[in-house]
Amino acid sequence: MFDYIKGTVIFVGPEYLVIENNGIGYQITTPNPFIYASKMETMVTVYTYHYVREDLMALYGFETREEKKLFTKLLNVSGIGPKGALAVLASGEVEQVVQAIEDEDESFLVKFPGVGKKTARQMILDLKGKLQDVVPDYFPNLFNANEITLKIETKNTDFEEAVLALKALGYSEKEIKKISPELKKEKLTTDQYIKMALKMLLK
Repeated sequence: MFDYIKGTVIFVGPEYLVIENNGIGYQITTPNPFIYASKMETMVTVYTYHYVREDLMALYGFETREEKKLFTKLLNVSGIGPKGALAVLASGEVEQVVQAIEDEDESFLVKFPGVGKKTARQMILDLKGKLQDVVPDYFPNLFNANEITLKIETKNTDFEEAVLALKALGYSEKEIKKISPELKKEKLTTDQYIKMALKMLLK
């Protein structure tokens, strides 16, 4: 129903963000809402999936079309609902998830919240060989181990963006500096840095 929504970020919460477009505020549930914390009052494009069930109607949003495609594929797996699919996208990169499914790497897939061995096996059975359209531009090279490692390492060093997001959420320089040494011990994605920081700051 909605391919994407382009508008101004006016609210960011733990589970969703609100984007205003032509006087209407759209509540959009995303894998990592806090990545939009540094984009308050700016124009963004969010690719959306309109989910309808007898007892639920919701808009789910994603930074890229690839994330949206993987989300819809995951919904087709027995035992995975919207929350489970969002958890997978919140914890891993699209390329990593696709590679793990193609390699039948259950040990990697069970690391995602709510994914046990049974669900991991179901993901492999249902999706292996069916994800080429998720990452068409670089699918031929997707399973080059060196390239994947390089991509992961590059994306895991984005500490500064996490700091900017925390400041946008209202945390002071003093509060952030206090937890920075502990954060820097880890090699994480920006989203993971934010999550770890929020846990520490909310203690």
